[in-house]
Amino acid sequence: MLYTVMKRVVAPTARLVYRPTVEGLENVPADGPVILAPNHLSFIDSIVIPMVVPRRVSFLAKAEYFEGKGVKGALSRYFFGSLGHVPVRRGLGRAARASLDTAKDILDGGGAFAIYPEGTRSLDGRLHRGRTGVARMALESGAPVVPVGLIGTDRVQPVDRRLPRVQPVTIRFGEPLRFDRYAGMHESLPVLRSVTDEIVYRILELSEQEYVDSYQGSNAAA
Repeated sequence: MLYTVMKRVVAPTARLVYRPTVEGLENVPADGPVILAPNHLSFIDSIVIPMVVPRRVSFLAKAEYFEGKGVKGALSRYFFGSLGHVPVRRGLGRAARASLDTAKDILDGGGAFAIYPEGTRSLDGRLHRGRTGVARMALESGAPVVPVGLIGTDRVQPVDRRLPRVQPVTIRFGEPLRFDRYAGMHESLPVLRSVTDEIVYRILELSEQEYVDSYQGSNAAA
């Protein structure tokens, strides 16, 4: 119910207000499994992409959004759950693995799933080294990866701002990337790193950010 309202009412209204520039939307398959891999500048990135993509898109979301108490916690769980978001707990390998398995189930069912290769928001506006979860997801599912470049979402809602403001936003969808040549090699760390770097490079071309060959956050891992 909430997803339908967001898609049919909120999304068209938001497009009228923000008038986002959308490029390459034809690169997103109309059906079948697909992984969207965007850069991550703002909380609203997970709202902007479903706003312009015609089909339903699910995301990984912080587990904290699903674990709050009281009315606020219940509303948060309902909101993110209704949008098809999948909880992931950072820093716990087993929990992260379970989240990726859930994402694979969505892809196996022909769905669209989005994952931020950086793992978390960029606090300095630069594109940081990608984590290999996106590569593992692509190789295990066999789904194509569509790189996405987001420009201006950090100005709409900076990290220290609670409410969004009207600023120009550009969303660029690149040509799908396929990694069939690495079929069955999803346990190879060099392959996972190579695939991740290729995806991040394509994001870099689309987002026109400065690249930093280090993870966002001091406790990040490959």
